[in-house]
Amino acid sequence: MDEQRPLGQPPAADPAPLGLAAFALTTFVFSLVNAGIIQQGPDPSQQIVNLFLPLALIYGGLAQFVAGILEFRTGNTFGVAGFGSYGAFWISLGIMNLMARQGIIAETRLAEAQGWFFLGWAIFTAIMLIATFGLNVGLIVTFALLLLTFILLTIGDLQGGHEGPGRPWVIAGGYVGIITALAAWYVAAADVINDTFGRTVLPVGARE
Repeated sequence: MDEQRPLGQPPAADPAPLGLAAFALTTFVFSLVNAGIIQQGPDPSQQIVNLFLPLALIYGGLAQFVAGILEFRTGNTFGVAGFGSYGAFWISLGIMNLMARQGIIAETRLAEAQGWFFLGWAIFTAIMLIATFGLNVGLIVTFALLLLTFILLTIGDLQGGHEGPGRPWVIAGGYVGIITALAAWYVAAADVINDTFGRTVLPVGARE
């Protein structure tokens, strides 16, 4: 019996892989659009909403937010702040695009709105990046790439996004975002596989 767990309390599963996988998949699809790998068609803003909105609201948003809540039970402050915040990020981004569709935010100014939005998240990500240096190399790489993604998208969207002079910056942000998603997927895979096998199969470079 685990002496650290009160009698009758079931063991808590690690919610981190859920949060990381939700973040990775949503970031991957969103970044494919930003990079121009998935063609947007004659109505770019509508295509972006149709493609990433369900993921942003449900998987990247709700599922990741739930993972953040579950981290309270594990006592993981980083997980609570990270998954809770980035889950809210995806929900907020999805709602912002819906608001643009409804005219609450002018579609012609959606890129500008996203630019300031991404700037705020770049600042938050820089704070989280500092914290990862007390965790593992996998998360350091993931958050460093995420910070770079936000910086590139901020610059690109504040210059008009895909439809303006900022297009090369947005495309660059899309490609870096794809790499960010792959890094997050790796850490999620390591958490699941290592836990399942009871040994380190995929190393994440834990820092002592």
